[in-house]
Amino acid sequence: MFVVGGESLIDLVSEPRNGDSEIHLVAHAGGSPFNCAIALARLENNTGFLCPISRDGFGAYLLEPLSDAGVKPLLPERVSEPSSLAVVTLNARGEAAYEFYRGAERALDESKLLAALPDKIDLYQIGGFCPIEETDTKIWLSVVKAAAGSGALISMDPNIRPSLIKDFEAYRQRLSLFLDLAHIIKLSVEDLEALDATMDINAHVMALLARPNCNLVVVTDGENGSQAFTKNTRAQAGIYEPPVFGDTVGAGDSLMAGVLSFLEQEDKLNPPELLKLNEQVLACMLHYGAVVAGLNCAQKGCKPPTRAEVDAVLAQLGQMNN
Repeated sequence: MFVVGGESLIDLVSEPRNGDSEIHLVAHAGGSPFNCAIALARLENNTGFLCPISRDGFGAYLLEPLSDAGVKPLLPERVSEPSSLAVVTLNARGEAAYEFYRGAERALDESKLLAALPDKIDLYQIGGFCPIEETDTKIWLSVVKAAAGSGALISMDPNIRPSLIKDFEAYRQRLSLFLDLAHIIKLSVEDLEALDATMDINAHVMALLARPNCNLVVVTDGENGSQAFTKNTRAQAGIYEPPVFGDTVGAGDSLMAGVLSFLEQEDKLNPPELLKLNEQVLACMLHYGAVVAGLNCAQKGCKPPTRAEVDAVLAQLGQMNN
């Protein structure tokens, strides 16, 4: 089973203003780990989601897309704290900026989280908000170490949100504890700039690959596509542009799910095989992830594609290239 641990929340997306004084918000279920779990399940991976869900109405809304995708909520007992909210403002290019109001996803009980872990975990994906608060970090680190101790491959997408971080140096130190456990790390260029704007991409990547367990780093750069790095090689790929564009919400989460799914399909989702990935396989992996992300961008809000939809696009692109 794939397990994704971390936040779920409601995205309140601000629609374009029409010259009047009213602000129109559309609610979408979201959160980077939540999105990634759904994307993994829609790509036909057996997936569990580890996050407290509120008893409120928004909590019920969050459970619906998990159920529709076939994701198993690993904490069936819902909590009294209100659902977390993210207010999302889109610019003219459809790119999202976020402000957060956190609640239920921080109602963490370490013993319940540990008890909820399945006996057999093939991959554990670390959620983006886990290092933000010191108290949360201690609990989530215990969970990740338990998953790693059971033999799970560890992946992480920090999905850094500076507006949530009060002391960035302390956050950087907490994040480092998780990065030391991860075999696969995916970041955006914005994440890297937030961590240290004085370092270029290559310097960041080499530092990540020097960590105790890291075998693969993926860096996304919006419309410029993505790059993948191992200790021995690197590759890059462009984006997939869908015929109709919705917005970019959840694009990075969908790409991460695509990368992990591709590696699983190719029997490469283990540390020895990650070390042996060559440029061609890395490029194919990034291309697969780009198609997953591009199909998600054809929708409003995060609505990842099914594996059949991804396979259909890949077949079509293959025919066009022949």
